[in-house]
Amino acid sequence: MTEKTKKIEKRSAEEISEELLEKEIDKELEKLEEVDKRTEKEKERDSEIALWIPKTKLGKDVKAKKIKDIDEILDSNQKILEEQIVDALLNLKSDLISIGQSKGKFGGGKRRAWKQTQRKTKEGNIPTFSCLAVVGDENGHVGIGIGRAKETLPARDKAIRKAKLGIIKVRRACASFDCACEEPHSIPFKVEGKSGSVRIILIPAPQGTGLVVASELKKVLKLAGIKDVYSKTFGSIRTTTNLVKACMNALKKTRTEVPDTSYKLK
Repeated sequence: MTEKTKKIEKRSAEEISEELLEKEIDKELEKLEEVDKRTEKEKERDSEIALWIPKTKLGKDVKAKKIKDIDEILDSNQKILEEQIVDALLNLKSDLISIGQSKGKFGGGKRRAWKQTQRKTKEGNIPTFSCLAVVGDENGHVGIGIGRAKETLPARDKAIRKAKLGIIKVRRACASFDCACEEPHSIPFKVEGKSGSVRIILIPAPQGTGLVVASELKKVLKLAGIKDVYSKTFGSIRTTTNLVKACMNALKKTRTEVPDTSYKLK
């Protein structure tokens, strides 16, 4: 009986050691999987930040990890002059707004992201491409930028860079009269923005309403982290650039403007 029990104990010890080894191997594999989960864009961004040599005082503070939150910069109204500052502090997504139109019969071409203009010279026509980019982290930070160049890709890169430099913080809340949740899914109060002849009013909406806005404004509000909102527009809203600028003007007022409470009973 003693020999049998010793064999059982030996087997159990061997099994335990094998299980421990398997667990360690699984943990190492999980770590490797976590590293491999990064997309190519994230890897490129990390490598660019690692090779980045800051030139401004703000950039040096971010590189030295003295500033770990972009809200510290935005609340103190410091000017961002290097796009790597935003890349280091936020995980941004980008999109292009359709401001151009492809060639079609009788001017009926489809909307596209690139707006093409031409300059007449003795040598011929010189085309210029422009585009409007929007960036955001879907958590209360968004920015727009316009880029122009002789080719499409450089224009896109310029637009994304300007959008990062002009990023703003958007205040979110649940402020609809028929919604009692505590999630920041809408804007805190009614705001109005204007650009050119375009005027837009954004109104808080209850959860589940969605974005009741123009299709191009959905890109801006989605990247800002707003899920439910009503809107009302006036003026030449077919001018997409002014429409987006008016929306950004309204989103800025969520932090600077004081809500109107005159309608409440005293």
